[in-house]
Amino acid sequence: MNRFMLFFHKTGSPPWFYGFAGKLIPWLWAGFIILTAIGLYMGLVLAPPDYQQGESVRIMYVHVPAAWMSMMIYAMMAVMGFIALVWRIRIMEVMMISSAPIGAAFTVIALVSGSMWGRPTWGTYWVWDARMTSELVLLFLYIGVIALYNAYDEPRKAAKAASLMAIVGAVNLPIIHFSVLWWNTLHQGSSFSADGSSIHASMLWPLLLMAFAFKFYYGANLLSRARLRLLKQDHRKRWAQEVIAEGLLAGGAK
Repeated sequence: MNRFMLFFHKTGSPPWFYGFAGKLIPWLWAGFIILTAIGLYMGLVLAPPDYQQGESVRIMYVHVPAAWMSMMIYAMMAVMGFIALVWRIRIMEVMMISSAPIGAAFTVIALVSGSMWGRPTWGTYWVWDARMTSELVLLFLYIGVIALYNAYDEPRKAAKAASLMAIVGAVNLPIIHFSVLWWNTLHQGSSFSADGSSIHASMLWPLLLMAFAFKFYYGANLLSRARLRLLKQDHRKRWAQEVIAEGLLAGGAK
């Protein structure tokens, strides 16, 4: 068995996953804080204002990465849901449903920041164009996955139903991405292509740093939520009771 397959099988063990994630989380939080600090400084202080949009373009450094994350996380949920359904790996179920609140939060940030950016750019906070509407649909899909999961008392059945919905809802992702090409919208086309980026380096670098920062945040938040969910589901099992006992002892020692 090669190393990748061995690692893949190890992730199916809740005690091993809990310990591995616990070691990884501090590094992810550190990466998020460092990249966010550098990205915001470069975007809000060093980057020049846009020649057309002026200072309002700085909303881009939050709006665009948040929009990317809203789609990426839902795609991850669909993949994890598929793996959970086919191979019945419980860790994938936990990761899938733990991703939903984070993805929903990024979608809200994308919608709110987009509205704030739209007011000085388009003269209105909201228009029912294809991209904004399909992004709003994405938020409803996140809420639907969470609500469907919570409608079941048994976690495995809940995860199966939520996984199916996540997979079906993934059809909305290409609609969001290609909406500016398929329909006439107020949104501009993608600034990234096979030939490179049309964004100047002074604006591109803070944008990419913020995009990576949000990915570190997703990883840290996801693993933290997944560990907590595993403890709740396995609270009667020996490994979980040992972890809880160690936590109580450490808290008492302080």
